[in-house]
Amino acid sequence: MLTVLVLSLLGGYIFSLLHIPIPWMLGPIGFVMLAQFIYKGPLKWSGQMCDLGVVMVGTAIGVEFNSDLFGMMSSILFYMITVNVILIGGSIGIAYLTCKWAKIPMKAAVLGAIPGGLSQIVVFAEEEKVIEIGVISYFQVIRLLLVVVFVPFIVSGQVISKQPTDAKLTISLVLLIALAWVCSHLTKRIHLPVACFITPIILLIMLQLTTPMAMPQVPGTVMDVAQLLIGAHIGLMLKPHMIKLPVRVLAGGIFSSFALIALTYGSSFLMSSAMDTTFATSFLSTAPGGLDQMVLLADAVNGEVSLVTMFQTFRLLFIFILIMPLLKIFYRWQEKKRDCLQSRRRCSKVFNI
Repeated sequence: MLTVLVLSLLGGYIFSLLHIPIPWMLGPIGFVMLAQFIYKGPLKWSGQMCDLGVVMVGTAIGVEFNSDLFGMMSSILFYMITVNVILIGGSIGIAYLTCKWAKIPMKAAVLGAIPGGLSQIVVFAEEEKVIEIGVISYFQVIRLLLVVVFVPFIVSGQVISKQPTDAKLTISLVLLIALAWVCSHLTKRIHLPVACFITPIILLIMLQLTTPMAMPQVPGTVMDVAQLLIGAHIGLMLKPHMIKLPVRVLAGGIFSSFALIALTYGSSFLMSSAMDTTFATSFLSTAPGGLDQMVLLADAVNGEVSLVTMFQTFRLLFIFILIMPLLKIFYRWQEKKRDCLQSRRRCSKVFNI
């Protein structure tokens, strides 16, 4: 773990000197990922460290969350549903093209293209007895990596970067992060999606609404540390064995990822014009990346973090609560239809004999 930490610190420092967007996340991703293909020793990073980084991001967002958005929920909900219907419809279309070109089963292509959480998608694929788990994992990982790498450069020129504050790390902020950490572990047990991110936000909003407690400011160093903790984890996601897949499958994953980025890039203009938001905010609200990474980037480019949080959270809930069950029903119907056809064929053979 020490090796990964040193690589992450080195990557973050060099990327910050080069003025690359969100350097303390992209630097660790780049250095750790490259090290996997060069360094022969084991590279490990605790999942708890990544969770802590996500909790820190969630706490920072909760402290600054714009609760006025709840009053606009009726109008925002329409746009959230519309954007996600476009995203899921486009994902299935992209999956169809990928299925034909890369010569992989349609079910695997769909599960590889839908921008949900990697672990939840893989669990779903295992439940559905999909044998191409490696292909699905590669598609999900390469999408996350390409979004994290390319989206910052797309939005970095759109707005003025967030100016550093003179806020200091306070005991109250440390205690809030610790409380959020404990609560996140409790909500994980009830399988709350993205518990380490959503729990701190809910906790901080409740504290603001029910207590006179003054919320502390979040210094930039806290967000830098969170970026590093998350970036080191992402850098280890692309394993060397993943690139041993057929070339068509590797290319298919890259095509699928860029097609999803292009789709959300186009839909973000619709959202921007309809809701009168900046392009950076609308694109980060719709981009098919990880919730924590898109929110970190929104904070870095001074976007509307609360709106990005709401849209990205809704996307995950939309996929987990609605799309996954619908896919399960559809696959069950397909299996019954296939079994029925097979039984009819057997019967026809018996009668022909």
